[in-house]
Amino acid sequence: MLDDADEFVRLSCRESPAGGEMSGLTAHFLFAENSRIFGANSSFFGATRGKSSGKCWIESRWLGGVGTMAAKLDEIRAAAVRVAASHGLDVVDLEFIGPAKERTLRICLEKNAEGRAQLKAAIAAGAEGLPERLVEGKLSVEQLSGITHEDCAAFSRDFGVLLDVEDLIPGAEYTLEASSPGLDRKLTRPEDYARFAGCLVKVQTFEPIRNNRHWQGRLAVGAEAETITLDLNAVKQNSKSRKTGVSSVEIALGNIEKAQLVPEI
Repeated sequence: MLDDADEFVRLSCRESPAGGEMSGLTAHFLFAENSRIFGANSSFFGATRGKSSGKCWIESRWLGGVGTMAAKLDEIRAAAVRVAASHGLDVVDLEFIGPAKERTLRICLEKNAEGRAQLKAAIAAGAEGLPERLVEGKLSVEQLSGITHEDCAAFSRDFGVLLDVEDLIPGAEYTLEASSPGLDRKLTRPEDYARFAGCLVKVQTFEPIRNNRHWQGRLAVGAEAETITLDLNAVKQNSKSRKTGVSSVEIALGNIEKAQLVPEI
């Protein structure tokens, strides 16, 4: 299982069809676990894919002809969810980043509810090979994604093939990254707030609350799950938060621009 190792493991893979052109399945794979680079306790698997004639490789980036990328994010997300489900995984987040010539499709994955239940059972049974902090109770199963390098690799290969077959990213090279969400994972769905109630989070709002858009505290969820409440006494506040003079703040889910966990290590 992926944890805190500060290691990079690189594997280059090239398959050239007749005629010398690089196929859409050509990839440069990058495995890594490096909390300083990819976020606390995050794991990473990357596959750089090129659909045009190949020229050279530099690190994990494919250099070749550049086409117009029509990113159909809803279709891509739906495809990612299907592939993830076939591997016992859930899609936590999906985004396109980078300039036109260096576009990256980044997907965060975790074990699904059944996989997390199996991990809990393994802990209860005293199974070996589990992360030390998980066994000691310093981390909960909900906070740890539970995915392995093999999970990331299998998902990336199957998903990359599906992207090519369905032509969801036509006409250009791109980098596909599959990773765990890390301990500082984003909270993107209403059910995320219920699941991580009791954890420290930081939240940025669309509209200011008491002239402040940035809040950090321990999370509680309203009974109807339409709002969250942050206990501000749970963490040292910045000067702007302190000036509000309140010990807790209630935030409507619709007013949350972005939110993420704050690792407690």
